[in-house]
Amino acid sequence: MALALWSLPSAGLSPEAREFMAVAKQLEPVHCEKRKLRREIVMAEVERRDGEARELRARFEALDRDAKTARLQRRLAELERRLSAGARDPGDLEALSLQQREAFYRCE
Repeated sequence: MALALWSLPSAGLSPEAREFMAVAKQLEPVHCEKRKLRREIVMAEVERRDGEARELRARFEALDRDAKTARLQRRLAELERRLSAGARDPGDLEALSLQQREAFYRCE
């Protein structure tokens, strides 16, 4: 019963919102890693560890060069444009926002 109630909010989402959430879930580990690398890059630059900063930037760029990740990122951007241009269901944006907040805190 609890599982049925928990899954009800996603049942009312548009197909685009459901796909956006699925793609975002697949990219969550990559986004977490990128967030971590951004922090480490800034710290290395502030502490003037130039060699380490270059190495971290290279790791960051390697994440973007991955073919699967790049394909998913493009699809996510396309879905995001569609949803922000004309969100048909007001619940879509609320559900997407909730998913992004939860993903942010899982990365911490």
